[in-house]
Amino acid sequence: MGNSAGRSDFEWVYTDQPHTQRRKEMLAKYPAIKALMRPDPRLKWAVTGLVLAQLLACWLVRGLAWRWLLFWAYAFGGCVNHSLTLAIHDISHNAAFGTGRAAHNRWFAVFANLPIGMPYAASFKKYHVDHHRYLGGDGLDVDVPTRLEGWLFCTPARKLLWLALQPFFYSLRPLVVHPKAVTRMEVLNTLVQLAADATVFALWGLKPVVYLLASTLLGLGLHPISGHFVAEHYMFLKGHETYSYYGPLNWITFNVGYHVEHHDFPSIPGCNLPLVRKIAPEYYDHLPQHHSWVKVLWDFVFEDSLGPYARVKRVCKVAEDGL
Repeated sequence: MGNSAGRSDFEWVYTDQPHTQRRKEMLAKYPAIKALMRPDPRLKWAVTGLVLAQLLACWLVRGLAWRWLLFWAYAFGGCVNHSLTLAIHDISHNAAFGTGRAAHNRWFAVFANLPIGMPYAASFKKYHVDHHRYLGGDGLDVDVPTRLEGWLFCTPARKLLWLALQPFFYSLRPLVVHPKAVTRMEVLNTLVQLAADATVFALWGLKPVVYLLASTLLGLGLHPISGHFVAEHYMFLKGHETYSYYGPLNWITFNVGYHVEHHDFPSIPGCNLPLVRKIAPEYYDHLPQHHSWVKVLWDFVFEDSLGPYARVKRVCKVAEDGL
């Protein structure tokens, strides 16, 4: 698959992203898909359960030895916190309460953010809109690595380090690539998060706070679930910029693996994405797909053709409508 020299630039294309046209075609052919664009009634309960599970874990780890605290942060907390970031992803598409109750969704995302330890939900929503509207857009889609990342993380050891540091690149890259003004919601998100962290510290001391932060940094770093970061849009096959994964890890990640389906219909919640594929299998079954996120990470590290540069990029005109 790879060439021994590796990549020295992104894959520049001069076509629009494929999802817009597919969406039009599919809705014309299968109007029933529109009925799937409704909130997920179970999302709020799943998120509440995950937040409470981490609260209980905070209480349980307060007397643990540090090595065991870090073990459980990786094995348990990492799964829960990564799952919560994917819940926040669904909530950013108004999947919890529907588009008519935008404020409910925004505040619920702040609640889902609590175990993550760092304020993130409001900033994520602000940038994630661009990832869908300008997929691969130069200077607009902050999901695409920078040239510095592509140039620097080009050997197996360096790519492994890049994967381990994923949470830092995800949080800092937008500030470099496409800085935006701080919103009121981001300030509120930060204040609520600091108050929650301070409360956990006041009740049970430093260890639970470290546990929550370690759960986030380890769970979003070199972790099996983190395979989805690479699986979704890195170019494993030339000409394909979005890939789906239909394996069992979807059960704990709100179906984020159904990624081609998600970009075709961002307003359909994760719970309904398998139904999109069921209604219109001819649009999905022939596409290349991943079968293991762990294998995705392995291939990313050891294949010369893969790395931060293995992304499709395009120059997009910025929409004037201020959506």
